[in-house]
Amino acid sequence: MIEGIFVEGLIYGIMALGVFFTFRILDFPDLTVDGSFPLGAVIMAMAIQKGVCLSAGILLAFSGGVAAGAVTALIHNKLKVPHLLAGILTMTMLYSVNIRILGNRANLPLMRKETLLTKATALTQGTLSEAWALLLFFVLVVLVIKVLLDLFFLTDMGLTFGAMGGNPQMVISQGVNPATYKVIGVGLSNGLVALSGAFAAQYQGFADVNLGQGIVVSGLASVMLGEFLIRSNRISMLTLRVVIGAIFYKAIMFLGRYYGYTIHLTPNDLKLVSGVLIIGALVITQMKKPAKGAR
Repeated sequence: MIEGIFVEGLIYGIMALGVFFTFRILDFPDLTVDGSFPLGAVIMAMAIQKGVCLSAGILLAFSGGVAAGAVTALIHNKLKVPHLLAGILTMTMLYSVNIRILGNRANLPLMRKETLLTKATALTQGTLSEAWALLLFFVLVVLVIKVLLDLFFLTDMGLTFGAMGGNPQMVISQGVNPATYKVIGVGLSNGLVALSGAFAAQYQGFADVNLGQGIVVSGLASVMLGEFLIRSNRISMLTLRVVIGAIFYKAIMFLGRYYGYTIHLTPNDLKLVSGVLIIGALVITQMKKPAKGAR
């Protein structure tokens, strides 16, 4: 049970890192996430179904997410569409794209197919149980992604992203084109989300076009839970708390599923719980902010 919570938390932590990129770094509320998460899942599922190299499948899923995010940013930049509407448009179109990728099917099972996870468990067979092998695998995957993100945010481009979210005019005065950076940033964000979807499909044993329903809310809840738990301005801690927030979010959802019956809570109420968590985190954050003029 504990291993399962951590594994799911780490998988969705990758998605939460993507949400953190757009919402906190770029200040670009992006709803493409609900479409790019299942996009990564269906691309990976079809790659496995067609016998494509698993590493290539992961790369294709990531690239698909990058393309989806870039489309959202281009709609926003070129057509002057508000970012929320641009994300909704891309998310809506991706539903049809995902069904097309699956061959006009809504879902695709991956039972008895070789995946990265079956390979990982096979490598540790006889040494670790399947649950612990998966946990170790995802700890390593998330650690690599986190370190790469931390290093990226310390580069000139990464620092520019941080400045653009806080003060776009300063970035423009330095001769940087914010539109180009939005395409890159939103693309990378959705690439991470699609990567999370690719791992989720392998973990759950199927890909479904509806996997992304409400996923942006889960990502936001994870980000805000992390902010509530850890206070820091260091980029290494910012990314760490997102992952920790995702694990806590999954733990809360697990408790809601398995013990919520005592207060007549059903699985249908979990979206309500997610919303309440976000509102609660926002209220507590606002309460902790010092009042104007306070010292």
